[in-house]
Amino acid sequence: MSTGDDASYDDIVVGAGHNGLTAAAYLARAGRRVLVLEKADHVGGATVSATPFAGLSARLSRYSYLVSLMPREIIADLDLDVTLIRRRYSSYTPLPSDPARGILVDNLDDDGTAASFRRVTGSDIGFTAWQSFYRRLGVVADRVFPTMTQPLRTAADMHDLVVGPGKSTTDTSTAELWEALTTLPLGTLLGQYFDDDLVRGIAATDGFIGTFADLDDPSLRQNICFLYHVIGGGTGDWDVPVGGMGAVSGALYQAATSAGADIRTGVEITGIDPADGTVETTSDTFGGSMLYAACAPQVFNTFLDGTPIPCEPDVRGSQLKINLLLDRLPRLRDTSVSPVAAFAGTFHINQTATQLHDAWRQANRGEVPEVPPCEIYCHTLTDPSILGPELAGKHTLTLFGLHMPPEVFDEPGAVEHAVGATFASLNSVLEEPIQSVIAHDQNGRPCIEAKTPQDLEGAVGLPGGHIFHRPLQWPWAETASEVGRWGVETPHPRLLLCGAGARRGGGVSGIPGRNAAAAVLGAGALALPR
Repeated sequence: MSTGDDASYDDIVVGAGHNGLTAAAYLARAGRRVLVLEKADHVGGATVSATPFAGLSARLSRYSYLVSLMPREIIADLDLDVTLIRRRYSSYTPLPSDPARGILVDNLDDDGTAASFRRVTGSDIGFTAWQSFYRRLGVVADRVFPTMTQPLRTAADMHDLVVGPGKSTTDTSTAELWEALTTLPLGTLLGQYFDDDLVRGIAATDGFIGTFADLDDPSLRQNICFLYHVIGGGTGDWDVPVGGMGAVSGALYQAATSAGADIRTGVEITGIDPADGTVETTSDTFGGSMLYAACAPQVFNTFLDGTPIPCEPDVRGSQLKINLLLDRLPRLRDTSVSPVAAFAGTFHINQTATQLHDAWRQANRGEVPEVPPCEIYCHTLTDPSILGPELAGKHTLTLFGLHMPPEVFDEPGAVEHAVGATFASLNSVLEEPIQSVIAHDQNGRPCIEAKTPQDLEGAVGLPGGHIFHRPLQWPWAETASEVGRWGVETPHPRLLLCGAGARRGGGVSGIPGRNAAAAVLGAGALALPR
C-alpha cells in the first residue's frame, strides 16, 4: 500500500518507552523526519511514575525505579533535564538467623562497614575479601562500560581491553576475575572469594534481578545479568532519579518533541512490511525509510510481514514488584543501624546464597518460595519531591521479590499468597510488622500495589513479564558478523532494534536507542547541536 507525502517519514519508531524516545530524539536532532507510534495512551513504557493510591499525591516509580546504566553522554547530548543522586549507603543485609545483626555497606565509612562485617562474620576476612572483589570489579566496570556505546568488539578484544597488553601488573587479579566471570557459573566464582553464606548472597543478588536462574546455572545467564548490574557508569553505582522515573521519560519526551519528532499515543498497529517500510494502523498507513523496534522483539514479530526477528521462544520474567506508602519507617531488630541508613540503600532480605538456591528450586517447581528473597529501598529518603506536601513525613518503599516466575501465580489466590509470604519474609527481620506502618488511601485501603510478571506483560508488553524483553546478552560480538556493528541489526536492512531486546539492552539506559541512531547517523553525528 502506498502512502502520501504527509505520511512519509525518514524514521518510524514503534514504542515510546525511554529507548524509543532516545532514538527519536537523536534522529530528530539530526534533522530527520521522525514518527513514534505508541499503543498506550501515554509515553514512557516501564519508565513511568504513577499515583496508584486513591487521593494521595505520591508519584511512585511504578515499574523501573533506579538508574545505573544510562551514560552521562546521553544526558549531555540531548540536554536532558535529569538529575541523578548517588546513594550514600549501598546496602543493608540482616543475618537471617539473627536479625539483630546485619551488614551495612556505607560508601563513605570503610571503618564502619568493616565493623559491620566483623559483627556478622566474626573476623576481618569477609570485609577484606569484599574490598578486594569490588576493587577488581571496579576495574572491569571502568573498562567495559564505555564500550556500551561503541561498535561491538570480539570477546578476545574485550578480554584484552579489560586485562590485556599494556595494563599494569596489578591486573593479574583482574584477569583471574574476568576469566571466572565469563567462563564459570556465578556460584563458583563467588565461592572463590567469599567463605560466608550471607556475603556470597549479597553479591549474588545482582545476578538475579529480572533473571530466573540458579547460582550454578551452566548457561551463565546469571553471570551476564551480574555483569550488567556492576558496570553502570563505570562504577556500578545505582542512582535515584529526582522526581521519579517519570522524570527520566518525561525529559526524553521533551527532547524528542522539541527536536521535531511526531509522537502519537493510542495507536494500534495492524501490520508492518520491513521491505518497503510500510506501517499500517487501524486508521492510517505510514511509510518510513527506516523502522525501529522499541518494543519487545516478540511483540514486534506479531506485526511483521516476513522473516521474524530472531528471539527466544520461551521468555519469562521472575519478579514480584510491590509498591508501598508508609506512615513511617518500621523499626529494625538491629538497633546498631538506623532505619534511615538501612532503607536508603538496597535492603536485602533472606538472601544468603543458600536461601537464593532454595527459593529458585521451589519456584522451578512452580511454587511460591517458602521464604521469598527480596530487596527494598526507600526513594523518599533520597528524594522527597515525589510526595505532595500533605504527605510530608511519609515514605515510599519499593520491594522487588526474586525468583517469582509467571507460573507461580497460575493458581487462584497465588498473588495474595505470594504477597503474604513476601511480607512474612520482610517481617522476619523487622521489630514490628510492615503492615502496622502502611498508610491508607482516602478509601481506607492499605497503600499496597503488587505487580506480577503477568501484570507487566499486560500493562507494558513485556513478554512473560521479562523486564529486559529477553535474556540479557554478553555486551560483545558473539559471531563474526556482529563485529563492528551496533547490536541493533535484524535480518531486515531497514529494521533496527532500539529497545531492551537489542544486544546491550536491558535496564534504564537509553543505550539501545542511542546505538540504533548511531547505526544510521554515524557515531560522530550524535552529539552535534541542531
